[in-house]
Amino acid sequence: MTQLRRMMLEELQRRNYSKSTIRYYLQTVANFAQHFGRSPDKLGPDELRSYQAYLLRERKLAVGTVIARVAALRFFFIKTLRRRLPLNDIPYPKHPRRLPTILTVEEVARLIDSARNLLDRTLLMVLYSTGMRNCEVRRLQVKDIDSNSMLIHIQHGKGGRDRYVPLSPKLLETLREYWRWMKPKTWLFPGTVHNWRADKPLTPKVVWDACQFAAQRAGIEKHVYPHLLRHSYATHLLETGADLRTIQLLLGHIELEHTVLYLHLSRRHLQAFPNPLDTLNVSPLETVRRSRRRHKK
Repeated sequence: MTQLRRMMLEELQRRNYSKSTIRYYLQTVANFAQHFGRSPDKLGPDELRSYQAYLLRERKLAVGTVIARVAALRFFFIKTLRRRLPLNDIPYPKHPRRLPTILTVEEVARLIDSARNLLDRTLLMVLYSTGMRNCEVRRLQVKDIDSNSMLIHIQHGKGGRDRYVPLSPKLLETLREYWRWMKPKTWLFPGTVHNWRADKPLTPKVVWDACQFAAQRAGIEKHVYPHLLRHSYATHLLETGADLRTIQLLLGHIELEHTVLYLHLSRRHLQAFPNPLDTLNVSPLETVRRSRRRHKK
């Protein structure tokens, strides 16, 4: 390990970054250096600008991916090298905000019923009934299910934060049947090594495949992925009367503005008030001219 890599690793560990983030940041800086064929501490603002343009124009990476890489490079130059670089020299690319397409309640039911086995069915039910992220579901442990308090303890969520979410009675019934079949020890959803069960979490692909397979089998044409069930969960909660602050806590959002997104997805909230056009007293359509020709003066 080079001295630079060790320095960056220590800075990341001092700030208690997750293992996956540490790996991603270190690899990003290594790729940056490899692109120019020079040590990263010998590079500067000109190379940063050139590299960002390369990632967007030539590599055609998604804006979210480029933002994550810019965050890693910012950390390296500002925190590790202690350089006083203006943030304008390492800008985040503009991220177009698009609203996700959510599943209807009926589609969620079809999705769950179309799971290929009990593992997939349980995964889908946990994702939808708790709003967990993919990584949070995979790190669930058996001890995190508290049937006495009817709560699920989500440990080390995004940003290392813990939270509790309610345990649905219907989910508990499924979890008990799943436990009798799988008999997990540490991890609620154990992974495999060489097709043999191992005491380690599932890989992200297993959770993705569970969503994709069930969607195809259910005949759902929407792009179904784990985070879509999180969006659907939050929107359906809002439509049943839950307030934004409660949903914010359940999802583990730091800022309420991240939760406000679901107001745009809730048909009940969008149609809760009359449109101001409907309050106007306008002339009847029968009186409106059909011709587009201008009147002669």
